[in-house]
Amino acid sequence: MWKKIAISTAVVVLTIVAAGYWFVGLIEKHPDIQGLKATQPQQLEYLQRALTAQRGRILMVVTSTNKMGATGKRTGYELTELSRAYYIFKVNGFEPDIASPLGGEPPVIIDNDDMGEFDYAFLNDQQAQQKVLNSIPLNDINADDYAAVYFVGGKGAMFDFPDNSAIQQIVATLHEQNKVIGAVCHGPAALVNVTLSNGQHLLKGREVVSFTNSEELFLIPDAATVFPFLLQTKLELQGATFSGGPDYLQQVVADNKLITGQNPWSVWKIAEAMIEALGYVPVERAVDSQQLSVEILQIYHHHGFDVAAAALSQMLTSNSLHPDRNLLLMHGIVGAMQWDFGKVIDLIRLANRVKSYQQRR
Repeated sequence: MWKKIAISTAVVVLTIVAAGYWFVGLIEKHPDIQGLKATQPQQLEYLQRALTAQRGRILMVVTSTNKMGATGKRTGYELTELSRAYYIFKVNGFEPDIASPLGGEPPVIIDNDDMGEFDYAFLNDQQAQQKVLNSIPLNDINADDYAAVYFVGGKGAMFDFPDNSAIQQIVATLHEQNKVIGAVCHGPAALVNVTLSNGQHLLKGREVVSFTNSEELFLIPDAATVFPFLLQTKLELQGATFSGGPDYLQQVVADNKLITGQNPWSVWKIAEAMIEALGYVPVERAVDSQQLSVEILQIYHHHGFDVAAAALSQMLTSNSLHPDRNLLLMHGIVGAMQWDFGKVIDLIRLANRVKSYQQRR
């Protein structure tokens, strides 16, 4: 009997591994990755719409931590969470300043699978890179100089944001001046220990979101011991109402002028929500293929395959730009890791519809 069980188990494992290799093989390489990496800021049509009016300054804060606790694993700030918001702020008439707890060159995490033209343009933007490489030490920041602050995510933020007295002072000052506070992914770690002048905690009774426990534990099963705390749990313990969305999809929560986002896919929306909270209509921006994929994935999550397929068909025929099929497939891989094989099949079908339409044209 045990021999049969062992053989059956081996067959199942080998089948799953083979299916995994096949599935990963469906993911296509970008046809012109070198050209994409060479993208210059002046090539981006959106940046040509930049307002000439100067509306003020926005402080962007990144982590200085380069190691993930006792694990020794490399960490830092997430490039896409900085670059995309940077250009949103700049196009809408705000000058971004970049600061970090220690100042100087902060550690960065670059996920090549998520990189797009804005992110590569940012790496090739001399002015932006000067600001990054010479980030301002937080102790040198005067909060009165800024209309808003935006805390960039990245797992390093979990270690040097929560107990930083300069961050606490900046957040409390801006809040009490009725200015805008934004934070995305792990960036809300900056908010967890902020006490206002009236002795009340900033988060008490506020609606927020951040990288969720579900997302964290999926990627790092022992996250509760790797990090000082689980961010969602900490926010809730501080009295906040946590409004999480689907894993790895866009979710932004605006509670008056406190605006938080769940993960990197929330950056575009949170940055534009901050512009709105500052009293302005954001400059119009065309969505990219990754954002179209996120839209389809959200429809699939909430309404199922048939509605998502109908939305995809309309999207394919009405837009010159099409969803990024690789992103659909990557979410299929997440489904496989969660043993949700119905989701795997559905997302392969959606991705193949994109491919078939493109091949017919």
